[in-house]
Amino acid sequence: MDFFHPQDQQKCTPKLQNNSSSKKRLTQDQVRLLERSFTTNKKLQPELKQQLASQLGVPPRQVAIWYQNKRARWRTQSLELDYNTLQVKLETALVDRRRLEKEVMQLQEELRRTREMLFALNNHGAAPPPLPVPNMSCNSSCDEGGSSSLQEEVNGDQALPFDELYACLIGAEISTWD
Repeated sequence: MDFFHPQDQQKCTPKLQNNSSSKKRLTQDQVRLLERSFTTNKKLQPELKQQLASQLGVPPRQVAIWYQNKRARWRTQSLELDYNTLQVKLETALVDRRRLEKEVMQLQEELRRTREMLFALNNHGAAPPPLPVPNMSCNSSCDEGGSSSLQEEVNGDQALPFDELYACLIGAEISTWD
């Protein structure tokens, strides 16, 4: 059996020519016009489709497909921009969290030193009871209702409330000036 008969080639050739001529590639000017139209209308209304098709000299179906493809690319780009924005916000939040954790640790150390000093002034050199150690992991503090348990730990049984600590500090300073 011979696959390349001249008769078969003649039958196939007109069919291929029809397909290739009906699907023309858009010129840069045509694409610019479609892009301008897309910026004002993301959805293609039937009357706009007919108007653009006649202006561009292409079938209305080609305009509709271009719009469909452009909308899909536009959605993808929007999702990528949203993702990148969220990624930057997450990174910023993580940096802030690390900064705040460091600040909490510094404040905790300052509170410990102040407490030791107050205890030493009040008890003339006896060692103070140890301060509770705050739990800095986000898993335990965030999973239990979204708020940090640091305040609860600092104001627990072993730690002095901030008002009392401040009063003691002022009282200690006043008594040292007498």
